[in-house]
Amino acid sequence: MSPKNETAVLAASLLITLGLLGAGAWWMTHRTPGSGISTLLNPKAGESPDAKLDSQQPIISFGEQTLSPGAPSPRKENGMKALAQESYDQAIGSFTAALKEQRNDPETLIFLNNARVGQRKSYAIAVVAPVNTDLNGALEIFRGVAQAQTEINRAGGINGTLLRVAIANDDNNPELAKRVAAALAENNQILGVVGHFASDASLAAGSVYEAEELVAISPVSTSVKLSGFSNYVFRTVPSDYVAARALADYMLSKLQQKNAAVFFNSQSNYSKSLKSEFVSSVLTRGGQVTAEFDLAEANFSAAKSIEQAVKQNAEVLMLAATTDSLDRALQVVQLNRKRLDVLGGDDVYTPKTLEIGGDAAAEMVLAVPWHINTDPTSPFPQESQKLWGGDVNWRTALAYDATQALFAALRQSPTRAGIQQALSSADFSTTGASGTIRFLPSGDRNASVQLVKIAPGSRSGTGYDFVPVPSQ
Repeated sequence: MSPKNETAVLAASLLITLGLLGAGAWWMTHRTPGSGISTLLNPKAGESPDAKLDSQQPIISFGEQTLSPGAPSPRKENGMKALAQESYDQAIGSFTAALKEQRNDPETLIFLNNARVGQRKSYAIAVVAPVNTDLNGALEIFRGVAQAQTEINRAGGINGTLLRVAIANDDNNPELAKRVAAALAENNQILGVVGHFASDASLAAGSVYEAEELVAISPVSTSVKLSGFSNYVFRTVPSDYVAARALADYMLSKLQQKNAAVFFNSQSNYSKSLKSEFVSSVLTRGGQVTAEFDLAEANFSAAKSIEQAVKQNAEVLMLAATTDSLDRALQVVQLNRKRLDVLGGDDVYTPKTLEIGGDAAAEMVLAVPWHINTDPTSPFPQESQKLWGGDVNWRTALAYDATQALFAALRQSPTRAGIQQALSSADFSTTGASGTIRFLPSGDRNASVQLVKIAPGSRSGTGYDFVPVPSQ
């Protein structure tokens, strides 16, 4: 493709992106949580998480203050003030009213649940997510935890002892993640943690959890470096090894293609992990990876990369993109124009891919841990629909599972040491949104992944949906 054509395509992409940003207020009130665009408040413009890291102190909130950027609604603000003053009935009333205004705000539901606990005996856990740097991703995690907390407390908790949840933010920053982990470990109320989000954050915080003997269960971090990393770090999401094998199998068996070009982010542990596992899996099955392209390079060119991939006889493009490199990966999708088959990891599973990718992304296949249509008999999708007014995705489901796993361990022994022993036991088992939850000695979940593809559809409201690929 000529530089002129590339410039035209990229300019069109920019206009689409600006249009989506301009329509933010409409999306905020009209879209469902499953769309991933139900951002409650916009992050502060022009702020770099690293710039303020030196002065940024971890905030652990049970409902006394919000972590979401921007100003909360007046009713939510009143609820937080009342909760801080231990005026629980007033807090319940204010949070209930705030949820009627914004029903898919999981932070408010967590605060409401905590207000309902009041001064009664409770067990406390925390959830950590990148609130400022990936607000939609954070909300997806919070929804899973909030739903599990709601169901657990409605059922009476453990012999009347209810569950309280604290929220914390790490911005997917490893240094801040360490500080958050240390603050959570210092708080004796916290018996377990749901988090972290990025693999780099989980690896950084994991060393603190190991030293302080506090369990953390990540619903999102997939890097193979986390396998066996710590006796206190678990995850409800399968590792990149599982996802990479599924993608390689699909490429070689279903697509009948042997040559792949891989796009990855050299600044991400997750991306490097998925790339490495995919390359290894393809090679061991007789295929080849003919080219690798770093999305993080300053001079990265989607058009030149595709041209080079074609010259090197690539038949498939595999996108091991991350949230912060997704825009460049989607440029690849747009400029590829379905000439070569496209595969991707779970970070590509976002509404943005459907919106920006459009027809150019149709037939792309991704490996994700869970899809809402995988098990029609599961009660989780129906309950989440009632709670949030829309579909949820795999991040919410696996955050729900992480909370349920901590609760099941709490039921056996409500101490930090007891939780670690329960989760490590070969006999441990509980049920979550995505089926049975068991952990391998490595801390990994004993589970498979689901392949999904992009196809025309009306469920997401973008004209395209992620739909399950039938088992081979």
